[in-house]
Amino acid sequence: MGREGVVQCHADRMRRILLIGTDGGKRRHYFQKAAASRGIPVDFLDWKEIWSLCPEAEDVNAGGERGLLSKHRDSLLFQQENLRQYAVKIDAPEWESCQLSELGRLTDQYVEWLRRLSRLQAGNFLNQPSGIAEVLDKRKCKERLVRNGVSVTQMYEERFSRGEELLAFMKEHRLGQVFVKPVRGAGAAGVAALRFSPGNGKLALYTCAALEQGVLFNTKRMYRLEGKKAADLLDSLLKLDCIVERWYGKAVFQGYCYDLRVIVQGGRIDYILPRLSKGPITNLHLNNHAMAFPELHLDKITVERISEVCLRAADCYPGLKSIGMDVLLEQGKLTPRIIEMNAQGDLLHRDAYGENRIYGRQIEMMTEGK
Repeated sequence: MGREGVVQCHADRMRRILLIGTDGGKRRHYFQKAAASRGIPVDFLDWKEIWSLCPEAEDVNAGGERGLLSKHRDSLLFQQENLRQYAVKIDAPEWESCQLSELGRLTDQYVEWLRRLSRLQAGNFLNQPSGIAEVLDKRKCKERLVRNGVSVTQMYEERFSRGEELLAFMKEHRLGQVFVKPVRGAGAAGVAALRFSPGNGKLALYTCAALEQGVLFNTKRMYRLEGKKAADLLDSLLKLDCIVERWYGKAVFQGYCYDLRVIVQGGRIDYILPRLSKGPITNLHLNNHAMAFPELHLDKITVERISEVCLRAADCYPGLKSIGMDVLLEQGKLTPRIIEMNAQGDLLHRDAYGENRIYGRQIEMMTEGK
């Protein structure tokens, strides 16, 4: 390598990392632990500090008098003389409300901040703010994947504002079960698995949402509702902007249905975590459990198909170097399908408590210009 190449190599290396996130959480702890083991300093900025500095989300560009940088130089972020030495990682904020009706407003606020942070004159971003914002919209994300020929769980084109509209659609198309999901939100917030028997009109709803005094809340436990309670919650849920998806039978292991959380970073798969459940929703915070991927004993062809579909999905978002994907394997054929994607779905406790491989790889990508 000539001298010019050496200079460029050093220029590509970031000397510091700025983490924007929530104080006191495991994400910060294990990310900083991975950085410390490699001798990389990490400065931290809490989302609460950002919002308190400038609630109306003014321009963060350092250029103007109204800019956030020029207005709040006493903040940690704005003390730096040269932000170009920083590689930046943005973790999700912690929502202050668990009301599902607030999802739209909170997400809009977050997206607006991502738009402004995209103009931050930093060296690089692990995930571009614009890319993070794009995958927050489940409908647009899935439409992009479909346009690019990625195998996904089917999303119906129709939109529904009331339960009776959805039930009529299911009856017309002879559908016994579907998933209903708010367009925005993560962590199974508002997700509901709906079973309907057109013959006798019976319906059952499996969800972690709860309806109390006409207000829809997100919780951390699963409920099974029937009859009028199910119908009332479904009506309230569909008042939000929701997508409706086909319900696929998931692969089964030792009596548990399962799907996969796959972490794709820098063009390769860094981690695959099976999530097992006795019910239709597998998110781990709902008292479901994880296992080591090799213990599934999947054949080589299936593993290669999982890799292919995930890498192809990641290619649809070149501005995202780290993506968490939920992947379904169809019962029987084990056909892999992308359920949804999350640009901030990288905290897997099984990994963080062990090798901390995911965050370690992020540190390498951010500091070595990969």
